[in-house]
Amino acid sequence: MKITKSFEKLKNAKKAGIILKPESPEIKKEFVEIKKYLAVHNIDIILEKNSAKMINEVGMELKQLCKEVDFLVSVGGDGTLLSVVRKSFEFNLPILGVHLGTLGFLTDIVYEELPNFLNDFKNDDYRIDNRMLVECSVNNKKFVAFNDIVISRKTVSSMIRLDAKIDGNNFNSYYGDGVIISTPTGSTAYNLSVGGPIVYPLTDAFIITPVAQHSLSQRPLVMPADIEIEFKIKDKQGAVLLIDGQDTYEVDKGDILKVTIASKKAKLIHRSKRNFFEVLNDKLGWGN
Repeated sequence: MKITKSFEKLKNAKKAGIILKPESPEIKKEFVEIKKYLAVHNIDIILEKNSAKMINEVGMELKQLCKEVDFLVSVGGDGTLLSVVRKSFEFNLPILGVHLGTLGFLTDIVYEELPNFLNDFKNDDYRIDNRMLVECSVNNKKFVAFNDIVISRKTVSSMIRLDAKIDGNNFNSYYGDGVIISTPTGSTAYNLSVGGPIVYPLTDAFIITPVAQHSLSQRPLVMPADIEIEFKIKDKQGAVLLIDGQDTYEVDKGDILKVTIASKKAKLIHRSKRNFFEVLNDKLGWGN
């Protein structure tokens, strides 16, 4: 495992691409205000096409948008940011997450604080965190995940059996409701709810956490990120893959899922003074 710290800044911050929380036309008011806040600092915006359609504005397809902007702004919550990271993966653009509710694990800029943050942003008083993603391949298809990949049973009335290898060597067999392969960023998501460990988000590591395993000897593992993990589906009913809790794919018996660290990292724009342990204190009530 290793921790990756970054001192990079944006070379240009003249144009931003904005992506809004889906199915939330009521946030048009916030979009208009955000557009004004950015204009104060001479930052032009392009609105993503689906977001634009939702609030009756003009927009651009995400791939074309990513080619024309310097950074992205995700407006909504952690779920919106997860989706933006995956969909813009090939372009590797820094992303600013603006939260419309309370503080999130990923989005630390609350909407009301955005004007003050943008003052700091234009004075280079911010940081860009580079966070690990995972890549999985199965049946000639590839996916990336920012939080986690879950291999789950297809029906609630049955369990799933998986054989696991690390770098081609037999490693373990799992029999239960499923297995979570999490990034350090995702360690505070589903992984945490089933008893997995919290891992510092700038670490490069896999967290493998069994879900409701038939054997009490099965425990969560933290593994180095320079390995390849294979899972073979042994259950005759197959399994379901859940990517970041948002996208689902079905796989069949005998299919092999290969998981590695992704070739690029998510670049998240944060306040310079953001402290992960303060976030844990706020979200989990530590120290209270």
